[in-house]
Amino acid sequence: MAPHDHTGTPPDARPAALIDAKIDAALGERVALRHRIGEREGRPLHTDAVGRLSDGGAGTVVVDTRKGPVRVERAAVVAVRVVPPAPGRRASWSAVSRLENLCADAWPAVVDEPLGGWRLRAAGGFTGRANSALAVADPGLPIAAALDRVRAFAARHGIPTRLQTPMGSPWSEAAKREGWVLDGGHQAGPEVAVLVADLTDLAALPSTAAVELTPAATDAWWAITGAPESEAERHVLTAAARPGFAVARGADGTPTGALRAAVVEDHLHLSRLATRSEVRRQGLGTALTAAAAAWGLEQGARWAVLQVNLQNEGARALYARLGCTEHHRYHYLGPG
Repeated sequence: MAPHDHTGTPPDARPAALIDAKIDAALGERVALRHRIGEREGRPLHTDAVGRLSDGGAGTVVVDTRKGPVRVERAAVVAVRVVPPAPGRRASWSAVSRLENLCADAWPAVVDEPLGGWRLRAAGGFTGRANSALAVADPGLPIAAALDRVRAFAARHGIPTRLQTPMGSPWSEAAKREGWVLDGGHQAGPEVAVLVADLTDLAALPSTAAVELTPAATDAWWAITGAPESEAERHVLTAAARPGFAVARGADGTPTGALRAAVVEDHLHLSRLATRSEVRRQGLGTALTAAAAAWGLEQGARWAVLQVNLQNEGARALYARLGCTEHHRYHYLGPG
């Protein structure tokens, strides 16, 4: 941003103690920070830096701008104010569609029938993802006819009539116009955030536990996550093309945590994170995620993707700490 030449009463005249107090109050926030960069014909020159503010030590602060960090002497700051976060850029619907299809491949239903760009899925009722119609493209039919096909498929397989579709998408809005509404009967909650992260960043996370990763689910993995209650459940959890099953162990070799991973194209899908209650909040989730990310990189993946219900505040907080960001959200709709 170009320097500004100000005339009149300079903001430099404000008491330094007041500016310091405002800086301290704004640490950690996204700010617009004005500071002196020199003089021209006896008049002070100023410029602005916008970004997250942190203490730089030795009498300085750092503004993490889009172009990189800007270090500023505290004594040069003339004004600071907190500004709202920059609006996120929404992913294109084609990018959302691709990612949803990758997630569906990583969480394979027993039955998966195409309906144009939709996927009709059933897996004995195990999870909404594997027992719903994934609507992320043109179904090749008028929307009313496509939804009738969804109803018929669900009745044939004995599962609830349910549509999984990105929130705000053309397919969601079209279904709503046909009278479909948010599916309040979905046990885990009808709204889900899809998170992504750079695998290199996840693999570099500090690890506090030994983790082993195998291409097949072991007895130790099932002991943590729970034995499958049906063959359909076993299929969903184990039938992905390139799965990985991570198990963390304590100092005595006892299994303490588990995580499921699956590589699909350039993405590593993460799911089924579980730890024993007596060892929670000891970094096991971080250790399992880091180990799975390192394995994913070896398999040629670049990005991580995971689906977290909006009601699962604990998981959302964990993955936010690990650096995962929201790509989009989807919800489940059912006939009104």
